[in-house]
Amino acid sequence: MLSNVYFGTNNLERSIAFYGAVLGALGMKRCATGDPEWDRVAAGWGIYESGGVRELAFWVGTPFNQQPATVGNGSMVAFSARSWKEVDDFHAAALAGGGVCEGPPGLRLQYSPDFYAAYARDPDGNKIAAVCRGLTSR
Repeated sequence: MLSNVYFGTNNLERSIAFYGAVLGALGMKRCATGDPEWDRVAAGWGIYESGGVRELAFWVGTPFNQQPATVGNGSMVAFSARSWKEVDDFHAAALAGGGVCEGPPGLRLQYSPDFYAAYARDPDGNKIAAVCRGLTSR
């Protein structure tokens, strides 16, 4: 369904450090594009192969229109986690990296008995989440 998601940032180096830790907690690796011009303005995590022919990635970078990055009201990206520990580690890394808590790790029974999630905002104010499904207890 998706090829990629892109969040604008006003500080790429800060975002690279933040998302390196946060997405690293979920086992995600940086994409290598091989394009020094692109890598100067954006960084991605996930899959980027054959010059983008095969892509499933999350990107953060300078807005294409060269205007300041802003957040979307009601926008959020949720990342899949394989365990409750990954959700916990994601949230801890977000807070340690300058993010803000938007909902601590825990079951969200209003969604489903197995919906374990944590929510945060990155240093630019973008809302992110980690979600683990399929378990109802540790």
